[in-house]
Amino acid sequence: MRRIHRTRRDWAADLALFLFAACFAAVSSRSIPVAEGLGAGWRAADQVAGGLGCAAVLLRRRLPVELAVVLLLAGSVAHYLTGPAMVAVFTVAATRPWKATAWVAALVFGPLPLFLWRLPDMPEDRAGSAVTYFALIAGAIGWGLFRRSRQQLIASLRERAELAEADAQSRAERARMEAREEIAREMHDVLGHRLSLLSVHAGALEFNPGAPRAEIERAAGVLRESAHLALHDLREVIGVLRAGQGTGPGEGGERPQPELADLPRLVAEARAAGGRIELAGPPDGAAAPPLAGRTAYRIVQEALTNVRKHAPGASVDVRVTGSPGDGLTVEVRNTRPPGPDPAHGPLPAAAVGGGQGLIGLAERARLAGGELTALPVGGGFRVRAWLPWQVRPGDEGEGLG
Repeated sequence: MRRIHRTRRDWAADLALFLFAACFAAVSSRSIPVAEGLGAGWRAADQVAGGLGCAAVLLRRRLPVELAVVLLLAGSVAHYLTGPAMVAVFTVAATRPWKATAWVAALVFGPLPLFLWRLPDMPEDRAGSAVTYFALIAGAIGWGLFRRSRQQLIASLRERAELAEADAQSRAERARMEAREEIAREMHDVLGHRLSLLSVHAGALEFNPGAPRAEIERAAGVLRESAHLALHDLREVIGVLRAGQGTGPGEGGERPQPELADLPRLVAEARAAGGRIELAGPPDGAAAPPLAGRTAYRIVQEALTNVRKHAPGASVDVRVTGSPGDGLTVEVRNTRPPGPDPAHGPLPAAAVGGGQGLIGLAERARLAGGELTALPVGGGFRVRAWLPWQVRPGDEGEGLG
């Protein structure tokens, strides 16, 4: 016999059902019909069987089906077993599979057609007792089925709640990961740009130590300013990480983000480092959406940084076109590098990345709803991105040419 671990609640339920079976037998004792020729001995034996049946109720968790079968068969001759039989069939209907419940129900109601056929010839008291018996057993089975359906519903609702909680935790974790990835992209773009400028100017001083004093002072000033801006950007990104913000750096008013109108300033910084850059656009007109403008700025920034790393001395052509409804197109194309820059010298090996910048740019464009391609063209390299630009009230007739 398998061991059953019962909680206090289980023991309370078992004792309550035991008392129910005993009280039912006591209350219904006067209504039990006694056949002629059977005396007090028969009633005493019936009461003993009823007492044993009530005690057997405590086994309902271990052997529910077996207990129900024994009590139903014995209950056909021992009337005091009706209460324990009701508890047994209730337990089967509430806890056992549908197949077991169906077999027990068939055992109960199998004699019903014969009983109905003989009903007109039966004494009134015995007919009433039999009808009451079938009704009570049917009620016990129905209540057990209701109890099982309710338990299954509660289990289903609990499972749904657990799944919803797990899904919420998963979505929160994804949101944190996306925020950290955004911070990592921001750090890569901003610091990569600043540090590449530092490398260019430091390389110029190392390659040309005999340069005029004014040029050395200008390069030193650019180095100091670039280092100051890099440290400032690093403090802001670390501040966002410590604050545990759920959004990327700069969102929610924590830090001003670059816009499409800041491209001329970015190009001017790159030219000050010795780059040969031509900028076409963006002309005056409707302002691009903040997300598209910021993404376009970062694409140009990373592309110029890559030119300084991998193609020093190459000329760069930056074109920004678009209009509301047609989208924003950004193209950065550089020519074949002429070799080591005679003015600045080669970049240190540590300044050359591993291609993570382009991967980050493609992800940026995808998150903004656009797409990005980067491939060699004519000995040089071209980065081209398209970003969506939704039409807003007031944008009609305006755009980027």
